[in-house]
Amino acid sequence: MTDLIAILLLILISAVFAMSEIAMAAARKIKLVVKAEEGSQKAKAVLLLQENPGAFFAMIQIALNAIAILGGIVGEAALTPYIEGIISHIYQGQYLDTVSFVVSFVSLTALFILFADLLPKRIAMIMPETVATFFVTPMRWITLVLTPFVIIFNSLTNLLLALFKLPTEREDIVTTEDIVATMEAGAEHGSLQQQEYQLIENVFELENRTLASVMTPRDQIIAFAIDETSDEITQKIIDTPHNHFLVCKENLDSLIGIVDCKDILRQVLKGEAAQISKEMLDTDVFYLPESLNLSDALNAFKVASQPCALVVNEYGVIVGLVTVKDLLSSFMAQLITPPDEEAIIKRDNHSWLIDGLTPIAEVCKELDIESFPERNQYETLAGFILYKLKKLPKKTDFVIYAGYKFEVIDLQNVRIEQVLVTIIE
Repeated sequence: MTDLIAILLLILISAVFAMSEIAMAAARKIKLVVKAEEGSQKAKAVLLLQENPGAFFAMIQIALNAIAILGGIVGEAALTPYIEGIISHIYQGQYLDTVSFVVSFVSLTALFILFADLLPKRIAMIMPETVATFFVTPMRWITLVLTPFVIIFNSLTNLLLALFKLPTEREDIVTTEDIVATMEAGAEHGSLQQQEYQLIENVFELENRTLASVMTPRDQIIAFAIDETSDEITQKIIDTPHNHFLVCKENLDSLIGIVDCKDILRQVLKGEAAQISKEMLDTDVFYLPESLNLSDALNAFKVASQPCALVVNEYGVIVGLVTVKDLLSSFMAQLITPPDEEAIIKRDNHSWLIDGLTPIAEVCKELDIESFPERNQYETLAGFILYKLKKLPKKTDFVIYAGYKFEVIDLQNVRIEQVLVTIIE
């Protein structure tokens, strides 16, 4: 009976070590950091072990191998007589001892595999952080007790790793891809709404997109001439109601300043003719380079506190205009863009109507295309088509890429307005 209790005790101890080993390896750093910040000393201890796991795993392997050897020695002496007694009721031939030993060995191995290996490791994989923080203190004490053996085997392991030029410590660097993958898993599981996942993914793309992908192009900018009549000013405000308008002498290259639409509205409400005076003009115009990414542009707006900015190219020529709303819509489009302004319209399961100025990143998401070639050469779908055509487009011109046909169906002068995208069977 004492031997049977010893076997059960060895199985239990082996299970604890197996659980600790898997839990320490599988525990997620993000969750441990949160627990540590909440004041959990055990979570901090687990983080320290993960940063330098050599001594811990050396101790685990020493303990598991010692238990396996003891289990074999004790198990044979403990189970064989009981097994022999049971089998003797059925078989009493000359191979009784051999059969009893084999059955005893198989039974003992099965017990260790099931209760000392598979079951505890499954539990540790299901809730690694809980198991790791629960057993971290006794594991540290055992490591301390076995220090001489741990130092010897850990040193030999480090020597072998150095010979093979492998790292001796684990580096836990959480990348953008890791976070996006976690969010995607949460969206698939249902713990994170799809809209929330899309928003977070868009935020991470701010570093990869430039102002050219969200700005209003130069030819679409509505500006006032300094000598425009009251009727012309009023009609422009009615046709294109914006909060601010550029004011220039002849064109954008002779820019004077920016006028707030509320100042003109105040004149009209007083019964006066709409006109632009020097007092209304804000000559402190905010400029941003075309190559600036969206993240840096948001920071620039925060510092400058301006409602809009003119985008200039490397030659100092104005190529577009961008507002804070434009930047926010780059990652909150589904929340702030009305349905009738959608740039991508899905006609059916095989075709889409896409605005030519749609950022190429949004096209990638909609069509599930990993990437477009030479992404640094263009920012929009129209830019991609121009890059591939190597000429000015005309209606029905098309480009085939990644199993899709991108066909120009609407042009305004030389600007691509609408593109029909179809799947190629």
